[in-house]
Amino acid sequence: MNHWLVKSEPFKYSWEKFNEDGRTFWDGVRNYQARNNLKAMKEGDLVLFYHSNEGKNVVGIAKVVKEFYQA
Repeated sequence: MNHWLVKSEPFKYSWEKFNEDGRTFWDGVRNYQARNNLKAMKEGDLVLFYHSNEGKNVVGIAKVVKEFYQA
């Protein structure tokens, strides 16, 4: 099992919103290395949810429930 770090600006998508939704998908990633990391995530891997800009800290832990797919 791997561990990953994903980041989101809290005003765009917060940890609280993630908890309301129950699950989400990560899209709109422009950085090539970040996209490669998303493709490498496997079901069951743990994900540290990081708030960037405001707060700048890990705010929660999530789990990968579905592997990469073309949207």
